[in-house]
Amino acid sequence: MNDTKITSTPTPVPTVVRGDSTAGIRRTREATRAFTDNLVPAADPAMADTLVLVVSELVTNALRHGGGGYALELSAGPETVTAAVTDRNPAPPRERAPDLNGGTGGFGWHMVRHLTSHLTITPGPGPGPGKTIHAQLPRWADS
Repeated sequence: MNDTKITSTPTPVPTVVRGDSTAGIRRTREATRAFTDNLVPAADPAMADTLVLVVSELVTNALRHGGGGYALELSAGPETVTAAVTDRNPAPPRERAPDLNGGTGGFGWHMVRHLTSHLTITPGPGPGPGKTIHAQLPRWADS
């Protein structure tokens, strides 16, 4: 009988998901949930829910305002988890008043800013235009 144990590390290999249509948003949320479910030690359940929401907003915004495609990279350190979403538009996200009556949005960027502990926007990557939004959350509620 084989007594080999399979263990995960607190810093798993990053997960990358690419998409170019709204059909990929569900797959992106599922990949984010699987990523948080496989963290050892386990991540705070509330953080996992928050990360799924942040990722959903960022990839939706990338599709709507970022040139129609995205790449998501999920990574974890001992104290944090990070979602990095790259799109083709070099312009930074724009804060705007939420549309409470017409259904045209305006909630996502404000929500992302409020829910993350650290948020940065960097140019690129690559030779062409674009940007990457790095959204970081504490791995546990008391971090």
